Amino acid sequence: MSLLHHDGQRDAFAVASHFREDFYDCLTRRRDGLFEVADALLCADGPVTTPVDLTLLAEHRRGHGALYAALNEGRIDAGRLRRTLAALPQPQAADERLVLAVDVSNWLRPDAECSADRLFCHTFGRGRDQHLMIPG
Repeated sequence: MSLLHHDGQRDAFAVASHFREDFYDCLTRRRDGLFEVADALLCADGPVTTPVDLTLLAEHRRGHGALYAALNEGRIDAGRLRRTLAALPQPQAADERLVLAVDVSNWLRPDAECSADRLFCHTFGRGRDQHLMIPG
């Protein structure tokens, strides 16, 4: 049994398909190229370090010239995209409560980047007998 209110894979597929159509309609210039860039970004196996890496993915069927043309000259109707995102159904549990994810850790993250292996390390006796937690 699914935990989502929109029960069944068919409903989830329909929502995703309609969102893709609405997102495509938000692209005003170089829409095909921008759409393929978005697909490639979402389907990449890990972090994308350079835009040209996206051209190696199957979802991006164009050359690197088309990729840069889409990034440089493509346009998105931000207002329409905002309305499209706001109209998406909220994830709900079976009892119709909203399902949200929240980071509740109490660690400060100065200049932190999204990295799975970034941790805070406890250091002993640095300086004047101070024990500190530092990024490491």
